[in-house]
Amino acid sequence: MDIESVTIEIPEGCNIILGQTHFIKSIEDLYEIIATTVPQAKFGIAFTEASGPCLIRTEGNDHELVNVCVLNLQKMGAGHVFCIILKNAFPINVLNQIKNCPEVCRIFCATANPLEVIVASSPLGKGVLGVIDGFSPKGIEAAEDKAHRKEFLRKIGYKL
Repeated sequence: MDIESVTIEIPEGCNIILGQTHFIKSIEDLYEIIATTVPQAKFGIAFTEASGPCLIRTEGNDHELVNVCVLNLQKMGAGHVFCIILKNAFPINVLNQIKNCPEVCRIFCATANPLEVIVASSPLGKGVLGVIDGFSPKGIEAAEDKAHRKEFLRKIGYKL
């Protein structure tokens, strides 16, 4: 078995959600979830089949974001993985609905941080072992850091 780290592309001002799903219907269900939950969102979705024609299926309302999803999945090469790139929306806006989608097996991450996916290869194919999301901790939150966090959450409208 070979293990590799795959660097994932996230366009400026966007977030990514990576997960695992198991059925061709997933691509349409994920589209409907995002389009009906955050109508102003721009997004791309791609999903890798792991049987039959083994195609990368795509949907979205932003061609460039769809292409980034496809590129990321091509680099990973793992089956039954989906990639969503969001613009004008945050993962928190859609994550619970995505987790409740009957075909979704798991979420690997939801982030805007630099991202690497750890992929294992065997004679059968490739699979995602996990992700490296952002950087290692540099310290413990101090009072001024706590104040900054609270101010930021209010600035973006997530707290009163």
